This record gives sequence, structure tokens and C-alpha cells, in this order.
Amino acid sequence: MSRQKFDIDVLVAGGGPAGLAAAIAARQQGLSVLVADCAVPPIDKACGEGLMPDAQDALEQLGLRIENTQTGTFHGIKFIGPEGAVLARFPRGEGMGIRRTLLHQILLEFAVKLGVKTAWGVRICGLQEAGVRVGSEVIIPRWLVGADGQHSRVRNWAGLSAAREHTQRIGIRQHFSVAPLSDFVEIYWGAEGQAYVTPIGRKELCVALISRKRFVSFEAGIAQFPELACHLRTAQRTTPIRGAVSISRSLKSVVRGRIALIGEASGSVDAITGEGLAMAFRQAQALGQALAANDLSLYQAAHREISNLPSFMAHSMLLMDKNSWVRHHALRAFVRKPALFERLLSVHVGELSLKNFGLRGMLTLGWQVLIA
Repeated sequence: MSRQKFDIDVLVAGGGPAGLAAAIAARQQGLSVLVADCAVPPIDKACGEGLMPDAQDALEQLGLRIENTQTGTFHGIKFIGPEGAVLARFPRGEGMGIRRTLLHQILLEFAVKLGVKTAWGVRICGLQEAGVRVGSEVIIPRWLVGADGQHSRVRNWAGLSAAREHTQRIGIRQHFSVAPLSDFVEIYWGAEGQAYVTPIGRKELCVALISRKRFVSFEAGIAQFPELACHLRTAQRTTPIRGAVSISRSLKSVVRGRIALIGEASGSVDAITGEGLAMAFRQAQALGQALAANDLSLYQAAHREISNLPSFMAHSMLLMDKNSWVRHHALRAFVRKPALFERLLSVHVGELSLKNFGLRGMLTLGWQVLIA
């Protein structure tokens, strides 16, 4: 990849949302882009399928505003546990529930409209002295972007696999034809995991279960949340069960030479935050700017900054998952002090900085948890 004659400016390995977002950002900087993936659209993945206001803002920064009738709307987050229920509305805007396949289709259509070239059903086989082997061809890109997920081959080829892995949990997802119980993303807390319920249409729900140990079955997982189980008892299941592993992983570096990583290839936070896509969209914008400036160190610095808050929130929320005492007292504290929950949601979506939440806010939270 050191030769000066290039076939294309940017080769993106991986055509999921992160890869397409990277391609869009690079194309908007005037660079020629090819996306290659061994899968064929639309690409699906087990996830919660919710875009909070900050994720939609990040998409708009890439020039894309989603306006589609096949989506759901939610106005905040609701925690539900044996201790009670507490909800908080977003300080600004509203969330969007959208099927992962529909989101992929919209991103792909936008990328192609901008002039991004695509190669589907084609595997990127490895790096060579001459360039990158894509299927039976060797392509010489100016930049290679690894957007090939948690088990990134590009990351391994580039020697960027050094990382700290904090947690690993199992997620399973299914869709149901039934009206939502509320206009919130509902997170049910149990002893073995959580259930995330996202309205993705007027009469359709995405239900995702995440736990440290695999549930015996989807039904056994749902049974841990009686209110949710009752609501879904007669609902029609509209898709098969799909699973994925949720990993918290931070890499020491996400760039080397003319190679950069994005999305889950570049590290990830637990799905408990709901911030995976928002992070990828922000990373894409930063990567596009770094490519245009011919300086990937700019992307390395931006990537670290983008990851800081979601990583902090993931660590904090996973304490509730790992420790029953913390979970019980935190939920009781939130039920007693809903304003505290509202402020934490404001921090989570980037409307209130941790600095402004401040030491006083952290001490208040700690005290409420202790006395709850």
C-alpha cells in the first residue's frame, strides 16, 4: 500500500451502517470510495433498533435526515423493575425506532446517490505488497477503512488488535406485531439481564434481551419480566429470533499508516447504552475530515473523545447489571428522585456535560443510592 499510483482514494471493508457512514463522509470530502462486503443488502443485525436524538443529529451532520412512515417514535427512556418505574423525556427532540434493515437500505441509497461504488458478495481476502485483495482482484487504495465488525480481519492484518476487553454479554432479538405500552423505550431490569422494548412502528415492537449468560429460550427470558410477558402473550411474532454478542472493548490505537478502523472494528461499548450507531456516525464525520486533511492522527484523537462518554455510561450502567445491591438501590433512588434520572439522561444524550453535572451531582446520586 506504499505505491503512489492508486486505483481509488478510499476502500471501505464492510458495508454495514458504520462502513456506509464512513463512505458517505469520505465522498462528501470529494474522495472516490468503494465499499466491499461479503454480505448482500439489506444487512441485518440483532440490536435494539433505536436512534436517540443525538444519533439522528450525527446522521444529519453527514447530510442525511430520515423521514419515513415505517418508523416508530419514542420521547424518552423508562426504567422498570421490582422497585417501581421511572421515566425521563429527552431534553430535546425525540427518538426514532427503525428496523435495522430499513436503516441499512436508507444509508445505502444515500451513499450510492453521492457516488459511492459498492461490491457486494465479495470478500476482502488480505493485504499484499501491491495492495488489497478484493475477491479475485488486487486494488490499490490510498486509504483502507476497516468497518468489518467485532471480529475485524482488517484490525488483525494491521496489527491493531491490542485492546482491553471489559465485558461480554449475549443479546437476542425478535419483533412483535402489537401496539407499544408507552411512547418510551422501556428497559426492564431483572436479576439475569435486561429487556429493551423499542416501538418501531404504530403496531410493532422490537424486543431485545441482553444477559451475561445465555437464556434457555427467548420465552424463558421474557418470563422474567411479567408485565412485558403479559403484553406479548397473544402478540404475533413477525421475525425469527436473531442473536449477537455485545462486547465492551477499547483499542490502544485505531489507526496505523494508511489504515483506519471504525464502528465495532475500532472498539465498542455494551449495548446497554444504545449509543453504538451514534458513535459510528460521529466517528465517520471525524474520519472524513481526517482523510481530507491527510492526517489520521486527527481521527485517532477524535475517536478517543467520541468514546469517552459512552464508555463512562456503559461502566456505570453495567454496575447495575453485575451487582444486585447497586441495581436495587439505584432503581429505588431513581423512582424517589425522577429529576436525577432526567439529568442523567441529559448527560447520556450529550445535552448536559459530565462537567456540568458535576461533583455535586455525582455526590447526590451516590447519597440517594445509599439511602434508597
